Amino acid sequence: MAKKAKGLNAGKKLKQRRAKNRWKDKWFKRKVLHLKEKSDPLKAASQAKAIVLEKSQREAKQPNSAMRKIVKVQLIKNGKKIAAFVPGYNAIKLINEHDEVLIESIGGKMGRAKGDIPGIRWQVIKVNDQSLNALLKGKIEKGRR
Repeated sequence: MAKKAKGLNAGKKLKQRRAKNRWKDKWFKRKVLHLKEKSDPLKAASQAKAIVLEKSQREAKQPNSAMRKIVKVQLIKNGKKIAAFVPGYNAIKLINEHDEVLIESIGGKMGRAKGDIPGIRWQVIKVNDQSLNALLKGKIEKGRR
């Protein structure tokens, strides 16, 4: 392997070397080529509004045994259909078809699925502009649309 230039006029060489080798870094490449915006249904936004198409459940991965409640939604901004997890005990009962929900990333490692829910990368945080958490705790009633 070639040694790093260390002389008085080595700046240009060091800069070129750094520019070339940064392309070997996965995260640099993703950022510069805007790969997240291209592949992500939310187009790199942190949250997005969607309309509920149907309620269903998905089986948890081994070694857990549970039916995780999910909703299939269609994003308002671009019409893409995705599945989102509904966190909280009996929270699925507060969501009806055609409700407007706000979804966000579930926070899995490297933007992937989290925990034992296979293929689910999003979760519901609001229903009809009211916090799902507050609805669950009984602090507010569900609004009419």
